Amino acid sequence: QVQLAESGGGLVQAGGSLRLSCAASGRTLSSYAMGWFRQAPGKDREFVATNKWSGGSIYYSDSVKGRFTFARDNAANTVYLQMNSLKPEDTAVYYCATGNTYRAGVRPREYDYWGKGTQVTVSS
Repeated sequence: QVQLAESGGGLVQAGGSLRLSCAASGRTLSSYAMGWFRQAPGKDREFVATNKWSGGSIYYSDSVKGRFTFARDNAANTVYLQMNSLKPEDTAVYYCATGNTYRAGVRPREYDYWGKGTQVTVSS
């Protein structure tokens, strides 16, 4: 059974940084697409970043491009999201997800397994 567990969320002031982690069991992440999404209260789940396979191109939403960085640690079977220059509008629950390399993209339905999420709150 594939399980994903996010960690690293918290409360930070605007302009600050956080690093989110997503550790996996039951699947070797390097062979699968990995994505980060977020969901603010009352809003749909929103694409943040995706990487189809280890060493492949990484795509970011326009709202986080230049501030967030996706990374993989294959030895640890973990992916990360480094978030810098945080803004209050980045406040959301952040989720990691894994899916088939050729199917997964920017839509949540394209991913097979999800973590439970970690809360990120950015104060102004």
